[in-house]
Amino acid sequence: MATAEEQPQWAYAWQPPRPKVVIKPDLLPAVSILSTVSLLGMVVGWIWSRLAPPQRLQVLADRQVPLPVESYHRFDDLALFVLLCLGAGLFTGLGVWLLRERRGPVIMVAAVLGSLVAAWLAMRVGVSWAEGRFTVEGAPKVGDVVSKAPQLESGWAIVAWPLTTALAYGIFSAWNGMDDLGRRLDRLSGT
Repeated sequence: MATAEEQPQWAYAWQPPRPKVVIKPDLLPAVSILSTVSLLGMVVGWIWSRLAPPQRLQVLADRQVPLPVESYHRFDDLALFVLLCLGAGLFTGLGVWLLRERRGPVIMVAAVLGSLVAAWLAMRVGVSWAEGRFTVEGAPKVGDVVSKAPQLESGWAIVAWPLTTALAYGIFSAWNGMDDLGRRLDRLSGT
C-alpha cells in the first residue's frame, strides 16, 4: 500500500485553477445591458397595445355594461401581456447568454433587473398607447356601443419577464458545465 508521500505514477495531482467571479470589468457592460433590455419594454408595450382586444360596452341611462362574452377580454388582455413577457424573457436570457465574453452573475443580475424595468415600462406605455387608440369621440347616447381600451388589472404580470430571463440564463448556465461558463475564449483556441 502506498503512503501519502508516495503517489502512484498514474495519479493526476495537478488541478487547474478555479476561475473567479469577475465583477469590476463587467460593471459597465452590465449597465448597458440593463438599459438596453429596459428599452425593449417599449417594443413589447407597443405590440401589446396593438394586439389586445378592447371591451365593447353598451351605454345605458345610468351606466355602461359589457356586451355578452365581452368581459372575457379582461382576461385576454392580461394573458396576452404575460405571454409576450414570457417570450421576451426567453429571448432576453438567450441573447444575454450569447454574450460569451461577459457571462457571469453580474450580467445575469443586470439582465433580470433590466427585464423588471422593461416589464414595468411595457405595462405603463402599453396601457397608455391602448387608451390613445380607443378614444371615445363625443358623448355617447343611450343604447350606443363603445369600445373600452384594454387594461391590465394585475400588477403581478410584470414578474413574468424577469423570472423567464433568470430561468433561461440559469438553464443555459447549468447546461454549459464549464467552470468559467466558456467565458475565456483563449482556452478553446489553445493559446
